[in-house]
Amino acid sequence: MSCICWGGMSPGTPPRYPSMPRYPKGTSPEAARKAKGSEVKALFSVVGMTCAACAGSVEKAVKRLPGIQEAAVDVLNNTALVLYYPSFVDEDKICEAIENAGFEAKLMKQETNDMTKQVCRISISGMTCTSCSSTVESALQAVHGVHGAQVALATEEAEVHYDPSIVTSHQLMETIEITGFEAKLISVGEDISKIELKVDGIKVGQSIRAIAKALEALPGVQDIETFPELNKISVSYRSDIIGPRTFIQTIESSGSAHFKAIVYPEEEKDTNRQREIKQYYKLFLWSLVFTIPVFLTSMVLMYIPGIKKLLDVKIVNMLTVGQIIRWELSTPVQFIIGRRFYIGSYKALRHGSANMDVLIALGTNAAYFYSVYIVLRSANYKDFKGQDFFETSSMLITFILLGKYLEILAKGKTSEAIAKLMNLAPETATLLTLDEEGNVTNEQDIDSRLIQKNDVIKTIPGAKVACDGSVMWGQSHVNESMITGEARPVAKIKGDAVIGGTMNENGVLHIKATRVGSESALSQIVRLVESAQMAKAPVQKFADRISKYFVPMVIILSFSIWLAWFLAGKFHSYPHSWIPSSIDSFELALQFGISVMVIACPCALGLATPTAIMVGTGVGASQGILIKGGHALESAHKVNCIVFDKTGTLTVGKPVVVSTKIFNKMQPQEFYELVAATEVNSEHPLAKAIVDYAKKIREDEENPTWPEAKNFASITGQGVKAVVRNKEVIVGNKSLMLDNDVGVPEEAEVALAQAEALAQTGILIAVDSELAGIVAISDPLKPGAREVISILKSMGVRSIMVTGDNWGTANSIAKETEIETVIAEARPEHKAKKINDLQASGYTVAMVGDGINDSPALVAADVGMAIGAGTDIAIEAADIVLMKSNLEDVITAIHLSRKTFSRIRLNYIWALGYNVLGIPIAAGVLFPSTRFRLPPWIAGAAMAASSVSVVCCSLLLKNYKRPKKLDILEMHEVRVQ
Repeated sequence: MSCICWGGMSPGTPPRYPSMPRYPKGTSPEAARKAKGSEVKALFSVVGMTCAACAGSVEKAVKRLPGIQEAAVDVLNNTALVLYYPSFVDEDKICEAIENAGFEAKLMKQETNDMTKQVCRISISGMTCTSCSSTVESALQAVHGVHGAQVALATEEAEVHYDPSIVTSHQLMETIEITGFEAKLISVGEDISKIELKVDGIKVGQSIRAIAKALEALPGVQDIETFPELNKISVSYRSDIIGPRTFIQTIESSGSAHFKAIVYPEEEKDTNRQREIKQYYKLFLWSLVFTIPVFLTSMVLMYIPGIKKLLDVKIVNMLTVGQIIRWELSTPVQFIIGRRFYIGSYKALRHGSANMDVLIALGTNAAYFYSVYIVLRSANYKDFKGQDFFETSSMLITFILLGKYLEILAKGKTSEAIAKLMNLAPETATLLTLDEEGNVTNEQDIDSRLIQKNDVIKTIPGAKVACDGSVMWGQSHVNESMITGEARPVAKIKGDAVIGGTMNENGVLHIKATRVGSESALSQIVRLVESAQMAKAPVQKFADRISKYFVPMVIILSFSIWLAWFLAGKFHSYPHSWIPSSIDSFELALQFGISVMVIACPCALGLATPTAIMVGTGVGASQGILIKGGHALESAHKVNCIVFDKTGTLTVGKPVVVSTKIFNKMQPQEFYELVAATEVNSEHPLAKAIVDYAKKIREDEENPTWPEAKNFASITGQGVKAVVRNKEVIVGNKSLMLDNDVGVPEEAEVALAQAEALAQTGILIAVDSELAGIVAISDPLKPGAREVISILKSMGVRSIMVTGDNWGTANSIAKETEIETVIAEARPEHKAKKINDLQASGYTVAMVGDGINDSPALVAADVGMAIGAGTDIAIEAADIVLMKSNLEDVITAIHLSRKTFSRIRLNYIWALGYNVLGIPIAAGVLFPSTRFRLPPWIAGAAMAASSVSVVCCSLLLKNYKRPKKLDILEMHEVRVQ
């Protein structure tokens, strides 16, 4: 019999061979610490082994490699199982070592530790259009060790999934900076918290290094960054293991107690955006100061006789005062104020891409340097007469800066939802110190970021709850509307859970912190909304494809337009009277070419989808609907069929036991002890109803301890079984009984039929393979469920109910709700298969569920909607989370997605229509018939206005109102005590 063992080997296992150290010689403690937890398990096929000695040779050869954690060889199955650190050794070297030992080796299977998958978010400054974000995204995805990267232009952030054993977050930031943009790390790891501490008393660089070393030795610390010039230390840590007050104590106890540590003053979330807004505003104002005189001298003052005479005074040959003034004023606009466009163009072209900066730089340079050529010709020739275009380059840059300023201002408003969520957390909290008997001995006001797990926090009336936890003492009502959208205050007593960021209404509460930092509900909601706003909708691929070729095509088109008009003028293909008196045919052609170059706008296309999704997901979050990204939004707006689970979805999900029928001579207390001991390990709502009822049977105990359940097994969609007091107990539906050869007598069949007729669920209980009893459970229908199904029908959405419950109960519920199609006694895999069948029939299917047994169906559906009061697994599997647990939010989610996508379509129609209409007009299509031409500065203003209009169009979604049909529904969550 073959056996593979780890750690302590079995007696028959060959002796452990001496091996190299786990890490190569010279590996720094830092590298060793980072490698820990990144192990990869690989299974190799080894051909040629004949005996235990062969296996020993292979094992010895593998273990001598640096970076091998463990190796076990199975001679009978010709395999080798190896656990190794991928930062020090790879599968090719392992194969080579086995082959050097004289055997053939081939990788069969590789399992990566979850620890080798990490996610980080990085803020990126300097992106102007989709071409920029695509360049950064491509650069990140090309990095070895990166599993996937998404770069969002609207949020100016990147979300990167990577292997920390191969590449670090600092290397990812370096990659972004190499592409020409500024990068700043926001967060590392979804379950990792981060805090920045300011340390006073540091005099030399060695001190901060010593502090960092002391912090690194603490359990749960993941990463440390030091900023000696700011006396700042940034610590990434696992909040379930350690907390920030421990870091402060460690710092203050080191260095002979000379150091003092506090939480570093928190920078404003939108500091970069505010800085950028101020920068653009300042640049616009300075540009305006120089541009207005240029505009006046070329467009207005030339028509005022006295001033015209002054401006036309010749200095050298044909060079006039007006030309010198315009040249001097437009030069700082072109090269100092417009410097950012040159830098952006250089960075883009250096990496083989072209963005909006390239178009602006080319257009303004063409106008500016042609004007310089005119000025120089005027100064050198007595008979030369030409018109400069200095006002074109200056006004172009001014209008584009104005457009960028308005665009950034508007983009900031699209992310207000996240800012509001983050501001829910209070700044301070009252920490209680308790003695052994639980009496309060001290109260201390602390920064809320210093709260650690198991701390006891005092919350007074009118104050915000500082962290997720459970009530230890006191009673009150808590307003949870800011988190769940539930308008009614919720009563809280000892043992009830509370959510950080909610408002305590009328009583003092002592709360024990259970989830802090990145684990808190508020942090998870913020992270979910941020990820949703990062995720690209499939429709955005359309814009990405266009933007890839847009700028090069515009440059080619612009040059072609200039050449066509120039050649037409050169060969007199149009009457000379068409040319305005102040310019010649070359200058006319140049104006057409520059207008085409600057009117084309890739930005509007790039912003059409992400800005609408940002506002849409933000509006959803404010109404208690968490939408996980653009893909979920896009799929939801197409939904034409919804599959509802029954328990906890159409029904309240708080079932109660209404009757019990025992078939043997067992006493009710003994019967329920066996059933409760079995069901207490299950989180299904029906199981909880049975356990709650069993507690009432045992009135003498508030929190009874149930007998131990051995060999517990949960059969998804059927029930549970275990051994209690040496008796095999099976609790579940009829199919589970039949699968375990338990007979169902006629008396039980009649009781089941009666329960089903009353819309009750009959749970069968077998003890030692004999049917012992039936428990009938009723779960009331959610208020308004029937109206919701009716409204969905009017929206063209078909409703289907799929449940693991019996046919009688299912049909009864379907009759009440007027659902026409019902599938009962369905296992989880049957639910998923039914969804696949509906998809094959051409339906876009949404699944609404709340339990673990719904997870496969939630994943299989085009859109999975999890009821917020459901299990974590269901919420994790879903695309949309309905936090209020109200069925009406299903309608709101679909309606909001349809509104958002109609806005996206409108944005695309405007962005594409603007370019389709604007480019031909700028190219001079109307000029032959109407003599109308678009001056370059007006084309530039139109280009700037297009981006602003798309963002403003998306911002109109903030005024979203749910369907009026829902106003007639007064739906409240029903609580069954």
